[in-house]
Amino acid sequence: MGCQMKQGGGLYTRLRIGAVLLAAGTGQRMGGVAKSLITLQGVPLINRQLIALSGAGVDEVVVVTGHAREAVEAAIASFPLTLAHNADYANGQQGSVRVGLNALGPRFDAVLVLLADQPLIAAADLTELIAAFKKRGQGQVVVPMVNGQRGNPIVLSEQAREQIMASSTNLGCRNLIERNPELVCVHETANTRFVTDLDTPEDVAALAQRTGWRLELPVRADVPEAAPALVAATPACEAAA
Repeated sequence: MGCQMKQGGGLYTRLRIGAVLLAAGTGQRMGGVAKSLITLQGVPLINRQLIALSGAGVDEVVVVTGHAREAVEAAIASFPLTLAHNADYANGQQGSVRVGLNALGPRFDAVLVLLADQPLIAAADLTELIAAFKKRGQGQVVVPMVNGQRGNPIVLSEQAREQIMASSTNLGCRNLIERNPELVCVHETANTRFVTDLDTPEDVAALAQRTGWRLELPVRADVPEAAPALVAATPACEAAA
């Protein structure tokens, strides 16, 4: 393992920071809906992520689309960002990571790679990771770790970005730390927002019950009105809110 860090403060020069926000997944375990379009208190998760990135002072954002491309792009049309479509999105997250890194401009000190289905990530959480990156020592990839559980987002150095683009390093792999310890700097934290994501309707209902917030699944465009099976999860969330 490359290094370990605890939270703390410090003064550092400002970094030029880019971000790749992954919103291409098929949402198979969520019933085929775009998870980035799940709404929390009426706001799509992807919009919340973009607001967090703006608040954290990120200089450039690339959003990678795939499944439900038109709906996702429509939801974020008002944001100043770069869109990159992964036509091969069905083959997994790693291809989307590469599409996003390739679409991002050159010469960033750090690049955040985010998942659009993390409902609680805010600007303060991204600032925490950026601070960890500044204090990372020799590691090139900062990964949050919460009670032994690997979290997201992660932060790449420009060197790591170049290495990933030139190799087969798999950022989507849960074994990143074990397979590439020379790249990784673990950021140990108690911040459970880094390990909170939504993979299934049950996850949505559980978060709604725990927080009292209203969460709703988007309606799939290819499901006829007479068979609203995917919408069935929404009333349970509303009842818990």
